[in-house]
Amino acid sequence: MKKLPLALAAALCAGTAAQAHTDPAELQALRAVERQQSNLYRAYFPDAATGRKAAVSFHAQLLESAWKQGYLVFELQPAEVAALRGFGFRVVPAPDVVEKRNRFLDRFDAAAPGVQTIPGYPCYETVEETFAAAEGFAAAKPQLAQWLDIGDSWAKTQGQGGYDLKVLKLTNAAVPGDKPKLFVNAAIHAREYTTAPLALAFARWLFEGHGTDADATWILDHHEVHLLLQTNPDGRKRAEGGLSWRKNTNSDYCAGNSIGADLNRNFSFSWNSTGGAGSSGNPCDLTYRGPAPASEPETQAVEAYIRSIFPDRRGPAQTDAAPADTQGLHIDLHSYSELVLWPWGNTAQPAPNGAALQTLGRRFAWFNGYTPTQSIGLYPTDGTTDGPSYGELGVPAYTFELGTSFFQSCSAYRNVILPRNLPALIYAAKVVRAPYVTPGGPDVLDVSLPAEVAPGASATLTAQVSDTRFNQSNGSEATQAIVAAEAYIGTPPWAEGAVPVPLSAADGSFDNATESVTGSLPTTGLAEGRHLVYVVGRDASGTAGPVSAGWLQVGAAPGGVTLDLSSSPGPRRRTTVSLAWDGAAGNRVDVYRNGALLRATANDGAWSQAVTGGSWTYQVCERGAGGACSPERSITTP
Repeated sequence: MKKLPLALAAALCAGTAAQAHTDPAELQALRAVERQQSNLYRAYFPDAATGRKAAVSFHAQLLESAWKQGYLVFELQPAEVAALRGFGFRVVPAPDVVEKRNRFLDRFDAAAPGVQTIPGYPCYETVEETFAAAEGFAAAKPQLAQWLDIGDSWAKTQGQGGYDLKVLKLTNAAVPGDKPKLFVNAAIHAREYTTAPLALAFARWLFEGHGTDADATWILDHHEVHLLLQTNPDGRKRAEGGLSWRKNTNSDYCAGNSIGADLNRNFSFSWNSTGGAGSSGNPCDLTYRGPAPASEPETQAVEAYIRSIFPDRRGPAQTDAAPADTQGLHIDLHSYSELVLWPWGNTAQPAPNGAALQTLGRRFAWFNGYTPTQSIGLYPTDGTTDGPSYGELGVPAYTFELGTSFFQSCSAYRNVILPRNLPALIYAAKVVRAPYVTPGGPDVLDVSLPAEVAPGASATLTAQVSDTRFNQSNGSEATQAIVAAEAYIGTPPWAEGAVPVPLSAADGSFDNATESVTGSLPTTGLAEGRHLVYVVGRDASGTAGPVSAGWLQVGAAPGGVTLDLSSSPGPRRRTTVSLAWDGAAGNRVDVYRNGALLRATANDGAWSQAVTGGSWTYQVCERGAGGACSPERSITTP
């Protein structure tokens, strides 16, 4: 980036110190500086694999991707242009991208002063809106949600306004025990718009689904989900003003719109370990690593929190593997490049748990359709967020690079990024009990049970068990034949006292990688009411996959809605979902898709929809005169 004239830089630094947050006049001045940058280029890659590596190594400079057209858009200095050309890229100036960027900035200049939403992006919550939503969860149901202060942003440590760094912890406190933990952090790079909203949408799915959606219920009953929704709130406020802001706002480094440290190069483990190749020592560069390991308060807070929730399961040597029974999982949400990444990033050598990391990475990539790969590009990276989690403690760590642009449109976010990545996060929450083992086992889909069954009668369960859901776009993952499936009523399979009910292959024999299964569940001795049924499959390797659950209603259900759900797979992953219901007179039936209200209907009716790609969870609940939503059935498309 170009530096500001000294007088303007001094004025802006003085303005920052005087304001609680970045004010409109300061943002307008910084946007004027950003308009002066014309060093934007299209870089045509020699092949897709090299393009993916460049997207990792030059991520800080990457502005847009056009994989089908064969190019990436970068903000580059002359040495970086030369480096890309050395790898076979054809690099040409992109004046049209400069003009597009300037029109984007004009939108923010034209916005009303003090506007609280992001102009042109109503789907993305601001820092304040994110915090308000999380605080609302904790206030509404403190048994399920806690809003925890884990540290301060740089501006707050300097008395310049700033923010608390806060984690939304979600679990059902009424179920005791030491539970395995999923930690997700978002928006460590401020301009990556989609990341914090995705994490918040995941929180809503869990929070609102507990007690209604069977999977959300058992996840929060038996696991913990920790969400650092805004990892870099100071920088995020500048990005909400239209600036292409990456770093934090530490004004000790450089000036103007080049201040700050790259928090994702500032972590202690492997900090500056690649001889300058994986980060920069120049304070004005986008990948400035800071003057010392964990020099930034944001980094210190994240490291301390990770160490507080995960035990140390890995030895000190680079080659020491974490044991297979390690619990816990860390996901760092970034944009963009459509990648699922895992350690190591500072060396081309596979991590000691590399095979298991790859298996889970390919599971994640099945949901979002991204390229699964180790996080080493044309060059290494160092000082990244996976350092404290995997590097120090042995907890598997992943980076999701969401979408195709930093300032992703709302339509792309709502229609592509959210529906593809929310199921990947749900899968992460399912496998966190044994993340190095469970992803090697088969998935359970379409758990179906009768709407209700008389006390003492048997209930027929059907489901599908599949070992095929890997992304095979970068190498291949072995699949196995299904050999068994079991259901557990009321008690999860890992808990003391769990009693398996064997399920049978619907075609009479377990001999394929995907099997329809069925079984008869006894209800004798069960109290009237709803019971969670946990279903798990096992493949020929002997590995049990993640649990999927359904509701078993013994006796009449309150509200009495009868519901049929079905999904019919078609070509090109196109699935038709059909719903039919018959509720109580005067009540309303709500249909949800991936946790979002899709339609509100009368008490009875039928509806179907064809969907393509990804995994979609549909749920129907009956809402009575008092407004409470009585949970019923859900289905997830294959």
